[in-house]
Amino acid sequence: MSRLTLKQANTIVEKALEKAREMKIKPLAVVVLDDAGNIVSAQREDGASMFRIDIGLGKAWAAVAMGCSSRALSKRAKDNPNFMVTLAATAKGKFLPQTGAVLIRNAQGDIVGAAGASGGTGEEDEACCAYGAEQAGLKPDASA
Repeated sequence: MSRLTLKQANTIVEKALEKAREMKIKPLAVVVLDDAGNIVSAQREDGASMFRIDIGLGKAWAAVAMGCSSRALSKRAKDNPNFMVTLAATAKGKFLPQTGAVLIRNAQGDIVGAAGASGGTGEEDEACCAYGAEQAGLKPDASA
């Protein structure tokens, strides 16, 4: 199984930020994690608030921890909010089940990580992450 490389992660961040500028989104932060939830790359644009990295990290961490997109987790949270609060507490606050992250799959379809962003709406954040993953030659998974 191929792993997410630093070069790929940096490309995801760079291209996600380019997409955010194209979409005229507020200053964004993007965090890319490997399949074990470790930060591979993260950047916060000038003017982004102090919580942006933490929020992007929480969205990506939840996606990779649960093996599904943050969009799917957001839907699950509406149906079972107590369970999601318990997961967040168990994860010591790292778990944020909100739209704005994509799973990242390799060419074989294996999960190799996740990218999460914060700054725009959840849909805008997700679109930037998906674009970045595509530009890095990977498959974003934002399915609900």
